[in-house]
Amino acid sequence: MPLNVNAVLPLLRGFIREDLGTGDLTASLLEGRPATGRYNLKTAGTVAGQQLPGLLYHLLGDDAAYTPEVQDGETVAAGTVLGTATGNMATILAAERLSLNLMQRMSGIATTTRTAVQTLADDHTQILDTRKTAPGLRVFDKYAVRCGGGLNHRMGLYDLAMLKDNHWHAVGSLTAAVQQLRTVLGPAKKIEVEVETDTELQAAIDAQVDIIMFDNQRPDVVRAWQPRVPAEIQTEISGGITLETLPDYAGTGADFLSLGFLTNRVVNLDIGFDLD
Repeated sequence: MPLNVNAVLPLLRGFIREDLGTGDLTASLLEGRPATGRYNLKTAGTVAGQQLPGLLYHLLGDDAAYTPEVQDGETVAAGTVLGTATGNMATILAAERLSLNLMQRMSGIATTTRTAVQTLADDHTQILDTRKTAPGLRVFDKYAVRCGGGLNHRMGLYDLAMLKDNHWHAVGSLTAAVQQLRTVLGPAKKIEVEVETDTELQAAIDAQVDIIMFDNQRPDVVRAWQPRVPAEIQTEISGGITLETLPDYAGTGADFLSLGFLTNRVVNLDIGFDLD
């Protein structure tokens, strides 16, 4: 799935307003001067965000251009030139920090996701992200996860119903909560239920939910629970998993494994920009 340009353009306009305010005070020194510069990867990793310099140049006046040298999702070595910027120096430098901030973060997420996929090394279980993203950056964060070989969990509270213990305790029972949601939502929206006990697992199976999340469960528990779940119900592992413990969950048979640290403990990839 490509980057949703229609979704990111309004966000980029807001970022430009935040950074430039009433105008770049040094732009008068640069306006009209032609320039060429290069985005350079200083640390090996997986690239994400290659559309952003060009989109920012477009919003800043459309008098500069960006030519990518590698594609999003590629894993490349330190020293690789990611792309070349040409055009009005004022525009190129006005977009420099914004583009680097986003590309460094996105590439860091993509790199961590690629590492997680390779560490799990399971052809069946797919890595998912979560809603633990930076406010305002979700569309960028989740795109970066896809660049790293992961999949997106729900984008927000609106595209999948997830029942946690707080929800069904308020209603009275897990079964009642699922029944009420089915009545309101109909068949168009999927329902996922988080379970932590054997009793909750059986109730979710009996309620014929779409997805069951094994929350905060050891690998041996997941291996014991998975065969009990009918084939038409998907399963997800979640909660407290690290890169160190990730291999323990390989071969459990679950469909998905979600990792909050992909987007809430981001280590930026080191990318620089230099004018020729």
